[in-house]
Amino acid sequence: MALNYIWSGFFLVGFVAALGQWLFLGDSEIFKRIIDGTFSSAKVAVMDIALPLAGVMTLWLGIMNIGERAGFVDLIAKVIAPFFARIFPGVPRNHPANGHMVMNFSANMLGLDNAATPFGLKAMESLQSINPNKDEASDAQIMFLVLQTSGLTIIPLSIMAQRAILGAKDPSDIFIPCLIATFFSTLTAIITVALRQRINLFDRVVVAWLGGTTAVIGGGVWYMANFLTKPEIELFSKITSNLVLFSIIAIFIAGALRKRVNVYEAFIEGAKGGIQTSLTIIPYLVGMLVAISVIRNSGVLGMIVGAVDWVLINLGFNNDWTGALPTALMKPLSGSGSKAMMIDTMTTYGVDSFVGRLSAIMQGAADTTFYIIALYFGSVGIRKTRYAISAGLIADVAGVIAAIWVAYLFFG
Repeated sequence: MALNYIWSGFFLVGFVAALGQWLFLGDSEIFKRIIDGTFSSAKVAVMDIALPLAGVMTLWLGIMNIGERAGFVDLIAKVIAPFFARIFPGVPRNHPANGHMVMNFSANMLGLDNAATPFGLKAMESLQSINPNKDEASDAQIMFLVLQTSGLTIIPLSIMAQRAILGAKDPSDIFIPCLIATFFSTLTAIITVALRQRINLFDRVVVAWLGGTTAVIGGGVWYMANFLTKPEIELFSKITSNLVLFSIIAIFIAGALRKRVNVYEAFIEGAKGGIQTSLTIIPYLVGMLVAISVIRNSGVLGMIVGAVDWVLINLGFNNDWTGALPTALMKPLSGSGSKAMMIDTMTTYGVDSFVGRLSAIMQGAADTTFYIIALYFGSVGIRKTRYAISAGLIADVAGVIAAIWVAYLFFG
């Protein structure tokens, strides 16, 4: 129901905004830009997302099936079971969904987007198998999805690469700020959903896992900040990401061979679901991306930034950061849209300017809430999202606030 109102609202608000610009500002091209944008977004949803995703899904669902047959998914599930049993109380301890979620979170944290999405869709499918109401999101699915929208990423490789392309003096100087901002977003996501689902956050297992994770991340950041140069950090990130990804494939295959599994047949068996999953999500992606395009091309985002600027100036507050606000506003709606906003901001203000760096941190602070909801819930046919959207947006806001704070701390 929430998606119904949001989707309809995007079109209606966009129409009203465009009508106002045509009547009062004489912008005769506004409706053409909006319609052109809808066609372009529909094409992007199918040609640039769904179809390329089919190939990636086919590969990684096949690899995942090899891992399952080799017993690694079950092993991972058993290791993580004590923690997941607390934050996913509705998921049985030895259920494969636990392993799938761990693989997804691991890929996300390393910035391996192409690998993370297939793992995530497989996890959502596993969670759907134990969902008693197939049309409505379960508690476990909401917790999983909101953690996805928080976008915990230890290595923001794509952002550093884009800064390098635009000529940043030190492309990786936003590495630590991004990590801090996305950590706050993820922590907010866990707390928000846990409070709604009445999960005990003071359970000693939860405290141990969250505290241990925080210590590991903090220790890694401290080491890199004090003992590695910026080029070494970037090189370490690239090598680690790709080494881990290839190691997963090699270990899964070796383990399957050890158990005398027919590896090729296991791969084909798992890969068959890749194309079907991609076809299933096309209507959801087209619908959401077209609605987002209407909001973007109607000028609504520009109006919001202007209004925020006006309020801050009249209240006497610092408005140095508002130039990066379009990236933050677009991030929950569209990953490619927010990336375009980030690039535009860095190009306009300078890649090494305060606003340019802040837009990069905002890009890495959270993930695309509405896109993820359309993709993950759409892949299993869920239409009633309950409080998933509001919880995801709360995590997004926390990430934005943290990004602004940490940008002033490091670069202000």
